[in-house]
Amino acid sequence: MKNFRIRKANLQDSPGLASVHINSWRTTYKGIVSEEYLQSLSIEEREQKWVQILSGSHHTYVCEVDDGEIIGFVSFGKERSGEYEGELYAIYLLEEYQGKGIGKELFGIAATGLKKRGYNSMWIWVLKENPSKHFYYALKPTLIKEEVLTIGGESYQEEGLLLELQ
Repeated sequence: MKNFRIRKANLQDSPGLASVHINSWRTTYKGIVSEEYLQSLSIEEREQKWVQILSGSHHTYVCEVDDGEIIGFVSFGKERSGEYEGELYAIYLLEEYQGKGIGKELFGIAATGLKKRGYNSMWIWVLKENPSKHFYYALKPTLIKEEVLTIGGESYQEEGLLLELQ
């Protein structure tokens, strides 16, 4: 395995973040979300969203390998609905780097970052059919609610998890 490092994301990371974001969706949700929708995802459009995010105040960290390629990221902050404290907005890792402990390190950065900001819990949304949801369940969160999420015109069950931060 190549060496890797985790650092705070900057504006120049937008293309790498977009690539990881789209490619992770295509592998993680293959066979769950329609292939037509997954192939319609645009790296260019996602890059513009990342430019917007990174242009403001953000808590996004990238993981890059020794050649500078971004292979994963985590993004977190205040929970968006106002019902809970902190929230894990997104955590994605290219498929070939999963299962090597990198995701745990990225998640740890989010948990520590939220704790430093005074949050005692982390809200997590996860697609019920996500094959990687065991990653969250291993941390023993509480399943609070389920909601229907529309992706590409189709409905999916999403689980809302609350994790107490130690």
